[in-house]
Amino acid sequence: MTSVSALATPVPPAEPSSSIRENYRLVVPNSPSAHRIARDFVTSLLLVTDHPALADDARLCVTETVTNSHRHTRSRLIRLDVTVAPRLVTVHVRDDQPFALPLPGALAGELTSGRGLLMIDSLAAHWGWTIYGGLSPTSKAVWFTLTENEETG
Repeated sequence: MTSVSALATPVPPAEPSSSIRENYRLVVPNSPSAHRIARDFVTSLLLVTDHPALADDARLCVTETVTNSHRHTRSRLIRLDVTVAPRLVTVHVRDDQPFALPLPGALAGELTSGRGLLMIDSLAAHWGWTIYGGLSPTSKAVWFTLTENEETG
């Protein structure tokens, strides 16, 4: 008998269902300024939702994910979905190119670029990607989760 197994795509962790979560969305044109608009949006959001300790890491992670979407896809729009919970923040950066999957530079063999995902890996508690559309994929989101602990929160 032959068995087949596949690694599950990582999913963002969730706070307990009793936690208060707020969801925010930003849609920007896929342009050279998209990463600046997106990072300013997320930084401002974290400052007003009492997550200032996560703002610097979020700025870097948002800049990298939106820049990757801009450089490596032809999506007309880039969408950000931000979920803010008491101890964690999850950001999804979505584009319309489901098969332009992120690959950290070390795995891709790039020496002078491609290190953004490695940085996200070192800053985020979790990260991954999700492909949407089932059998006919239509889009993907690269997501990351930043968490506060007792030292940062």
